[in-house]
Amino acid sequence: MPDPDPLSSDAPSPRLRRLLLTGAAGGLGQVLRERLAPLAQVLRVSDIAALGAPHGPHEEVRPCDLADKQAVDALVAGCDAIVHLGGVSVERPFEEILEANIKGVYHVYEAARRHGVRRVVFASSNHVIGFYRQTERLDAGVPRRPDGYYGLSKSFGEDVAQFYFDRYGIETVSIRIGSSFPEPLNRRMMNTWLSYDDLLRLVEKALFTPGVGHTVVYGASANRTVWWDNHAAARLGWVPRDSSEVFRAKVEAQPPLAPDDPNALYQGGAFTTQGPFED
Repeated sequence: MPDPDPLSSDAPSPRLRRLLLTGAAGGLGQVLRERLAPLAQVLRVSDIAALGAPHGPHEEVRPCDLADKQAVDALVAGCDAIVHLGGVSVERPFEEILEANIKGVYHVYEAARRHGVRRVVFASSNHVIGFYRQTERLDAGVPRRPDGYYGLSKSFGEDVAQFYFDRYGIETVSIRIGSSFPEPLNRRMMNTWLSYDDLLRLVEKALFTPGVGHTVVYGASANRTVWWDNHAAARLGWVPRDSSEVFRAKVEAQPPLAPDDPNALYQGGAFTTQGPFED
């Protein structure tokens, strides 16, 4: 498949017939909603939250509850590929995570199987390995150590992606997204920050690189300090271009962290201490 850079003005973009973006009302969903349109004749956007009117004739708006299997099946029908961001994106009680993130990812892959979708980009998370110490350097093959119910759901999603490739040949790139914001908000994010431009380049590579099977990559920019060995990204040809270093002075002006602060100890930061929610 052609594999141009969407941020290069002289490179023609590949055209899918219809690309589905779930979670389009979320923070990263809104970013990608604006930037994925050139990759498809039609961009179908979906969320359980309000999405507003279509952004022009190239876009379809389809509200959908990921916990509703029949609704997800209808949502996926007619799509060539899926960028799956949908679900709860913070630590919450298990029952909330179960509906959107665990049932939801299963429903997406079942619908992909039924409708012949051959490529999924799955928004996994660094929280699948959140209980590793910040002093440890990890590749994508290390045993997962989720730091909460949210991390568990993303770990489950990676297993679903592997199963649907092994059983049905649906290819997936699972992106363990670090911290994708306009700029890093704290010291931990200096290591995990992923710029929006680097995210877009990675998603495009994940959509159009042939023969990915199920590939797990870490989503982080070219930051000065890195916790993750991202050699698996080489098969995608993705090389991050941005760095958190330009924000260092601003971030280091913040008060220092206590030595026992989870944001100073664990790769998952504060997620390692949230909950239980039933007490």
